[in-house]
Amino acid sequence: MNPVDCVDVVELVTDYLEHQLDADRTAAFEAHLRECAGCDVYVEQMRIAVTELGRIEPSQLAPETIELLTAAFRDLL
Repeated sequence: MNPVDCVDVVELVTDYLEHQLDADRTAAFEAHLRECAGCDVYVEQMRIAVTELGRIEPSQLAPETIELLTAAFRDLL
């Protein structure tokens, strides 16, 4: 099992939260969280953000907000 470091946590957090990591990678990820309080807090904050954002319906957003978010995501690609 290859160890996971803090950079890996940032890169893998989405896959971890979506249960997309294989068993070995999940075990390494969780082992790192047990040893690194900063990463443990980061993953919990991401879990909360994903949960809360998932509750927002697009119809609840102003058109300007949708445009800004769409542009921001386009810039990431």
